Amino acid sequence: MSAPEIHLEFAPELAVFVPQGRRDGASALAVDGLSSLGHVVESAGVPLTEVGVLLVDGREVPVSYIPAGGESVRVRTVERPQRVHGAPLRFLLDVHLGTLARRLRLLGVDTAYESTDIGDPALAARSAAEKRVMLSRDRGLLRRRELWAGAFVYSTRPEEQLRDVLDRFRPELRPWTRCTACNGLLKEATKEEVADQLQGGTQRSYDVFAQCRQCGRAYWKGAHHEQLVAIVERALDEFAGER
Repeated sequence: MSAPEIHLEFAPELAVFVPQGRRDGASALAVDGLSSLGHVVESAGVPLTEVGVLLVDGREVPVSYIPAGGESVRVRTVERPQRVHGAPLRFLLDVHLGTLARRLRLLGVDTAYESTDIGDPALAARSAAEKRVMLSRDRGLLRRRELWAGAFVYSTRPEEQLRDVLDRFRPELRPWTRCTACNGLLKEATKEEVADQLQGGTQRSYDVFAQCRQCGRAYWKGAHHEQLVAIVERALDEFAGER
């Protein structure tokens, strides 16, 4: 006797997670009458961090719902902008997203980043302890139950990654207020206060400085400043004031 089946249809945005044969229209999937719909969706390859409304025969159900044979399930993607409740919006990025971390910090977004591979359990534990949204391209990490919250980073290109995160979460942007190296807050600094970090040419050419309150790193409008300004201006033009 064959197992009962449900008809499962994913939103087009979730196609990246779904095996090729299930991407077009609804596909049949066996159910056991015991597993939750959330478990069934994850078993099909989609992390629950990317799942929005679940509809069973047209009615909304929670991820804990137990599907029965013959039912039709539609899986929608997360609604944007996505609201995070219970703590201020802060992020945690894994070792593979260093450029994205620096760009978020450049925009003043509170962004923790692990520059070494500390392992999925430790990342999930930090997300929970600090109430940070875990950003990663690691689907296994995003399926860990310990996570406080998480989101898949869809692109491999830093500029697209940044736009996607800003579009999804609409964080408050406060450019030039955080250290891109450690995430600490910046303060104005005199040339004398940062003199030990300046080479001769820099010391002669610049008079306006900032310094990280946490790690002490000095900042000034150096050779790459125009590139950083371009990143900031693009983000402000598109996302400032849209929270």
